[in-house]
Amino acid sequence: MNALASVIVDPVDYRPSDAEPFMNERQLAYFKGKLLAWKDDILRESRGTVTNLKAETENHPDLVDRASSESDRALELRTRDRQRKLISKIDEALRRIEDGSYGYCEETGEPISLGRLEARPTATLSVEAQERHERRERVHRDD
Repeated sequence: MNALASVIVDPVDYRPSDAEPFMNERQLAYFKGKLLAWKDDILRESRGTVTNLKAETENHPDLVDRASSESDRALELRTRDRQRKLISKIDEALRRIEDGSYGYCEETGEPISLGRLEARPTATLSVEAQERHERRERVHRDD
């Protein structure tokens, strides 16, 4: 069993702090728990969506009702597709926790701020690296 399995962190009682060593066992366990809970929430919602979509297969005689129903269904499916992509990012973050690279910028190797990781636990770039990346995207998009 790995070291993370032995550390149990209650997210109500613990918040990562700059006063402790960066990405210590407690912080890794905290972010792992946060990512797993987020993934579970998304999966629970998607199961509900599948159930609702199966239940709403009725044929509406009114064209406006049918169009509204189809529009709602398309929006729901787009949302689920975004969440599927988010689950893959969550899985990537969980892999980084296991291999020890979680919390470090993929571009610079520097630590990603705890505040950024709190807000976006799937972050792979520091704020500065993300800003540079977005500026480059804007420049190339304008070409």
